[in-house]
Amino acid sequence: QVQLVESGGGLVQAGGSLRLSCAASGRASYNMGWFRQTPGKEREFVAGITWGGSPTSYAESVKGRFTISRDNAKNTVYLQMNSLKPEDTAVYYCAADTSRTPRILRVEYEYDYWGQGTQVTVSS
Repeated sequence: QVQLVESGGGLVQAGGSLRLSCAASGRASYNMGWFRQTPGKEREFVAGITWGGSPTSYAESVKGRFTISRDNAKNTVYLQMNSLKPEDTAVYYCAADTSRTPRILRVEYEYDYWGQGTQVTVSS
């Protein structure tokens, strides 16, 4: 079992920044993804990173504003979110893909483990 714990969410004004963290239990490094979900909508892919740290991938809606990174020594993945917009408001989830193949998955059901989510609210 892998436990994922997100942190760093909160309330921020449009144009502001937040950094989300996702700490994973255990020693192994996994391919990781960040997703987000708003009420009544499906979870959507935001960003992904392979277990080695490269490559990375982003949804078009966040490209150039968000950066995914990781510190394998700390088993933690980060999502730096800059120039936030009200439409970025959502619950953000991190997910782990335990395959040893370096890959970035964009579909939620392909991930093996999920965190509990952290709320991000961007006010206009």
